[in-house]
Amino acid sequence: MSRTTLFVDVIVPLALPNLYTYRVPYDWNDMIKVGQRAVVQFGKSKLYTAIIRRVHEAAPKDYQAKYLNSLLDEQPVVNETQLKFWEWISQYYMCNIGDVLNAALPSALKLSSETIISLHPEFNGEISDLTEDETKIVDKLATEESLKVSDVEKLLDKKTVYHIIRDMIHKRVIFKHEEIKEKYRPKYVPYVRLTGEMEDEARLKEAFDGMEKAPKQLELLMAFVHLSNQFEKTRKEIRKKALLEHVNASPAVLGALQKKGILEVYEKEIGRLSFPEGSSIREFELSEEQNKAMGEVKTHFEDKNVVLLHGVTSSGKTEIYIRLIEETLAKGKQVLYLLPEIALTTQIINRLQKSFGDKVGIYHSRLNDNERVEVWNRVLDNSTSQDKQEPYQIILGARSAVFIPFENLGLVIVDEEHENSFKQYDPAPRYNGRDAAIYLAQMHGAKALLGSATPAIESYYNAESGKYGLVELTARYRGIQMPEVVILDLKEARKRKRLKNHLSTFLIEEIEKTLGEREQVILFQNRRGYSPYLQCNTCAWVPQCKNCDISLTYHKDFNDLRCHYCGYTMNVPHSCVACGSHDVRSRGFGTEQIEEELELYFPLAKVARMDLDTTRGKHAYQQIISDFEDQEIDILVGTQMVTKGLDFDHVGLVGIVSADQMLNYPDFRAFERSYQLMAQVAGRAGRKKKQGKVVIQTSHPDHFIIEAVSLNRYKEMYQHELYQRSNFHYPPYYRLISITLKHKSLDVLNPAAKDFADACKKKFGARVLGPEFPLIARIRNFYHKDVLIKLEKEASPKVAKDMLHEILDEFNRNSKFRQVIVHVDVDPM
Repeated sequence: MSRTTLFVDVIVPLALPNLYTYRVPYDWNDMIKVGQRAVVQFGKSKLYTAIIRRVHEAAPKDYQAKYLNSLLDEQPVVNETQLKFWEWISQYYMCNIGDVLNAALPSALKLSSETIISLHPEFNGEISDLTEDETKIVDKLATEESLKVSDVEKLLDKKTVYHIIRDMIHKRVIFKHEEIKEKYRPKYVPYVRLTGEMEDEARLKEAFDGMEKAPKQLELLMAFVHLSNQFEKTRKEIRKKALLEHVNASPAVLGALQKKGILEVYEKEIGRLSFPEGSSIREFELSEEQNKAMGEVKTHFEDKNVVLLHGVTSSGKTEIYIRLIEETLAKGKQVLYLLPEIALTTQIINRLQKSFGDKVGIYHSRLNDNERVEVWNRVLDNSTSQDKQEPYQIILGARSAVFIPFENLGLVIVDEEHENSFKQYDPAPRYNGRDAAIYLAQMHGAKALLGSATPAIESYYNAESGKYGLVELTARYRGIQMPEVVILDLKEARKRKRLKNHLSTFLIEEIEKTLGEREQVILFQNRRGYSPYLQCNTCAWVPQCKNCDISLTYHKDFNDLRCHYCGYTMNVPHSCVACGSHDVRSRGFGTEQIEEELELYFPLAKVARMDLDTTRGKHAYQQIISDFEDQEIDILVGTQMVTKGLDFDHVGLVGIVSADQMLNYPDFRAFERSYQLMAQVAGRAGRKKKQGKVVIQTSHPDHFIIEAVSLNRYKEMYQHELYQRSNFHYPPYYRLISITLKHKSLDVLNPAAKDFADACKKKFGARVLGPEFPLIARIRNFYHKDVLIKLEKEASPKVAKDMLHEILDEFNRNSKFRQVIVHVDVDPM
């Protein structure tokens, strides 16, 4: 055993700019490794899970190093490449390394002295395999619902109990209290099968013979035998719902067969990696254009690390991804496949699992703590479980998947790369998942493929300027035509009285025609709720949020008014609080109101809604998408969630209810985003069998963005935006750094923001704009002021950030402004 005095620099999960040094007990000298978790005391008594970054022999000069409390791992849970990646995120996005740790590490790998534990629901009370300390904890939890870690320390009279808690969690005796709220609830689907007795052909024949007077039961049983391939080698499992619908039978008919002991119903779990049947994934050869595109991608990869695949909607980009994944796995390397929305993983996982089976893992924020750690360990291949599973070679996930501990990454795919969902806003680090993934690929010596039908202006500019390779797919797979786009002038429709509430009679007629052809409809309205606000028709009073400078949105489903920024709610007022008038009306419209109108116009159609309010549950996305794929939904109304790369076979019509809201948003990216949203949702129409139709309702039919969408002219929009951005100093010609200052008092915030902006102007000159109030000046009782720095592309980002760090340090030293919160956002979106 080494008697050398060792020290470690650790990353603490707090917003601290520096690493902190601790002393290693001699007994641990031979066990200590970079990337392990260690329990450390920080401050007077708080304990945290830190990550060991460096091991050395130099004692800190300015303070006496405390000893590490305990080691939680035999092997590192974070590898060296990851740690370097964390450091890059911290430096590039100007945040603390502790913020990066908090974002990167699954919660279940972090313990703090505030952690609360409870008995695991699966624990059966068997204590023979437990240690004396573990038994004491179980006995205590038998009488108390939960315990804090500090309570456990007192109970056992020990300074550190983290290794005990870790072992008990691993044995599934206890779990962290946070997991109660996020406890995994698998979805169960009822299936039908023959009873054991009926597996005998002779007995089944007798059952058939005895049904002469029960034709409905006979029809149902014959349908089951046929659909399930009962007498063939490969039997199929049959859903109860599918069987009943096949013969148009009621549950009572099936119930009668159950009572006779012929059929039985059983439930089958659909876990997070096993999805419902419904989307038929067909094997097909690449088209000539796809083969050409794939060849070009591989050619570009010979001399470029990043390639942009610009392919129109339904051109078959995903099949190209799959072929490239096959080639990467054949080389023994790993693949990261990033998607902007959790909703998209539901469809893509089906395709990937068909090709790659259990080599595919999913990682995103809606997995609970245990599930995220399971995926983490199967990539790291560091599980201590006896029934250790094969490591994942493909990870499919949202932006947080960039933090997975890859050892041998060979390919990164960023699908729908234009989406602003890849950007993390709050809390820090405010990173862009697409850009971080490109850097991660570079660190591993891997290749990155960006895909989109409507690329981000910056990405297309990088491709055109030669920084990225560029490959284009200009036609849909199998020659299916792009959808026919009809622009409907709302002003003209109002004049001619051809507008029913918010839907034109033309759109209503098209919906009716589409449903008559047994096809589905998607309607896009980029605003949730019933209406954006209520207003007194007498004095114009509007209910406002008490915490934010914003009107409250009316939600008819919940019969209340809600703030979409802080969550504040209030009851719907029966009269105006200002003048007392009872004439309070809803203004504008959201997805709820469109859903209500459709149910009125099409009472026989099944209408569903997909927005933040209907997809809060863990499996809610999956359920809606699965139902739509199975044609159990006729009309789907949604916000931008319905625009993001979803692939449905039977959509004949897409309606954009109000295109003008997007175009009028005060942001330099408003036109680009409007084009992307409209072009993407239009691309959901007519993807598989025939040309679809798109109806765009607008009061500005001559707007160049509307025309560009209708004619699928991405490059015209791109050239127009480049001209504007060059003139007004925006990306891709300039880099942006946005600084937001926040405080509850304007008397403190205003001088603080002026002082900060003046300091920036001394260093950066005319490159600085502000301070200005943003569109919503107060959120959660904090007033906001923004300062924007525009840097020429040729300027050194490192030098600029060093200068900004100096300004921030000086600002933070000013005691007058110590309570002012400052957020830095590099490359804001």
